[in-house]
Amino acid sequence: MNKVGFFRSVQLKFIIVYILLLLIAVQVISTYFVGQLERELVNNFRGSIDDRVDVVSIYLEQAFEKERPEDQSGPSLQEEIQSIVSEVDTVEITSLQVINNQRRILGTNNYLEQDIINKKTTEDIVHNVLRDEKETHTVQLDGENGNRVFIKAMPIWNDDDTVAGVIYLKANMEGVYAQLQRINDIFTKASLLAITISAVLGIIVARAITKPIKEMRSQALTMAQGDFSQKVNVYGHDEIGQLADTFNDLNDRLRDSRATTEEERRKLSSVLSNMSEGVIATDETGAVTLMNDAAGHLIERDPDEVIGAFLLDVLKIEDQHHDISELHESGSMVIDYSEDDEPFMMRANFSIVLDEDEDVTGFITVLSDVTEQEKIEQERREFVSNVSHELRTPLTTMKSYIEALTDGAWEDKQIAPKFLHVTQNETERMIRMVTDLLQLSRMDSKENTLHKEKVDFISYFHDVIDRFALNAADHFTLKRQLPPSPLYVWIDKDKMTQVLDNIISNAIKYSPEGGVIHLVLKKQKRSVTVSIKDEGIGIPPEKQDKIFDRFYRADRARSRKLGGTGLGLAIAKELVDAHHGKIWVESKEGKGTTILFTLPLISPKRRGGG
Repeated sequence: MNKVGFFRSVQLKFIIVYILLLLIAVQVISTYFVGQLERELVNNFRGSIDDRVDVVSIYLEQAFEKERPEDQSGPSLQEEIQSIVSEVDTVEITSLQVINNQRRILGTNNYLEQDIINKKTTEDIVHNVLRDEKETHTVQLDGENGNRVFIKAMPIWNDDDTVAGVIYLKANMEGVYAQLQRINDIFTKASLLAITISAVLGIIVARAITKPIKEMRSQALTMAQGDFSQKVNVYGHDEIGQLADTFNDLNDRLRDSRATTEEERRKLSSVLSNMSEGVIATDETGAVTLMNDAAGHLIERDPDEVIGAFLLDVLKIEDQHHDISELHESGSMVIDYSEDDEPFMMRANFSIVLDEDEDVTGFITVLSDVTEQEKIEQERREFVSNVSHELRTPLTTMKSYIEALTDGAWEDKQIAPKFLHVTQNETERMIRMVTDLLQLSRMDSKENTLHKEKVDFISYFHDVIDRFALNAADHFTLKRQLPPSPLYVWIDKDKMTQVLDNIISNAIKYSPEGGVIHLVLKKQKRSVTVSIKDEGIGIPPEKQDKIFDRFYRADRARSRKLGGTGLGLAIAKELVDAHHGKIWVESKEGKGTTILFTLPLISPKRRGGG
């Protein structure tokens, strides 16, 4: 394992977190301190302004209330007011104006504003005080120099509690904020110094914390290699020290449990080796401890729900076996879960799991779906049985007639030809059967090569029907319904002739004397559909799906009497499938049977190129 770089280490993360926490603390303290300091300085400034204005207000009220002689001897009201306000220092209160209740300016402390005396003020705050008779103040930015100024307007009262005038003042607050900025600078420098010192201390503390962690990492790598002999150093009794103690205890526990893990590994290895099939693991009593998804799918149970259940109950074979040890002795068994409409066979292979002392610690059951294999095996047995039966019947007949001829029947000129004729018919029947079997065998092994050619199926079908019509004209009627225009297909004419011969021959065999065989061809969008209908006894619905099986006969007695091998329709199906067509049956009992099959048409594009 690669060494962890400094920029990825816990040490750097600890230092960063430490500094971030300190920055957050400094920021919170700074925000609170500066806010409180600003509030205190502003309040002190306003209090100083209010005190000075209150003194001036007293003198101004006296001036407004003072009675003046009619001869106008002595100073006028305006002169007295100007005398009072001119004494107000303009360093902080940059402008102090006295305005009568007619909004006319009577005096100002700013000598630069002497030209506004006796003029009406346009300040809204003065108008509001005269209207509401309430003191008001605000802080604004001076439009000329951008400085923050404190603006205040307060009423001057008469003896009858009416407003005689208004004191309007502006006070420069930049001194307050300059003082606040100087304090902020000092606080910022102190914070940077504190952060630097804290970062150095954080590095030292981080190294002290991460050192035992690095040792534990090194020991973990050693343990991963299977060496549990070393232990980490314990530097104290704090959380890191407790972690080191716990790590050493873990080292001892891992060493002790390694032997147990080895036993579980062997069990797991046995399960994993069979994971391609359904796997069920049990303990020595037969209780399920593990089941994979494949097994759950096969038995249609949730693997988590069967944990702890008895294996015989899970497999539903408790009626056949009562002791789980019997399953190991049997080695394997096929369990039949088939229902009426759906076959399902499952093979279960049983094995045991042994510990180091050769004691049984559990059982492994491997499940596999063998429905298809069993079905194929059953079909193989039925096929062999059918072939044996079909060959035995003519051979027995031939043996009987030959024995009769051997015993002297050959001398009878009337009986001998009949016996030889029967023997010849049975021989030909066996030859046809063997020929059909060989053809099916070649089809199964993909050795039956088709030699396709472009054929007008209408003309070709007429030729096949004409051949049957010539031989059966006195006994049956072949009724055709074929389109007039050509329809081209790619077929092996010999193989397709065999298909049509088998189907038409069956229709003739099962039709009553003088019956009508309907031969119909219909053009579909991309294919042609051929249907051959007889007027025979029909096929029951439950037997219709089986008539294309080998050796299957809906009416066995009549079929054997008529000389059929039971392979004709099976061969027809194989050949139609080889031509990429589809074949099926439609039948009603007492109303005849129709065999239908399709063949793909040659597309117009391909036909033009041909």
